[in-house]
Amino acid sequence: MRHKRDIRKLGRTKSHRKATIKNLVVSFFQHAEIETTEQKAKELQRTIEKIITLGKKGDLASYRRINTIVNHPPTLKQIKAIAERYKDRNAGYTRIIKMSPRKGDNAKRAIIKLV
Repeated sequence: MRHKRDIRKLGRTKSHRKATIKNLVVSFFQHAEIETTEQKAKELQRTIEKIITLGKKGDLASYRRINTIVNHPPTLKQIKAIAERYKDRNAGYTRIIKMSPRKGDNAKRAIIKLV
């Protein structure tokens, strides 16, 4: 019997998955768009949406919650700038664009970027 694999685990342990998401978040806020696999992009989108929403609040508690996820001071400055840009928008700060599969292992690729 085949069991459906949980897409959110990304085939990693909890600590490895957390580190992967953190690194992707830092790269995303540095470059405003990144190319990754489709599953990682979907998981990354959830985290980024939460971070930008917290950044829009602008209070100390929100920035401390962001710091527990990111813990990268230059990224906090970029999050503040992006949060200001989306102050009139309720949600949907990112867009996932699907691409052709990767040649080596045929993995589904996607670009995630700010709207």
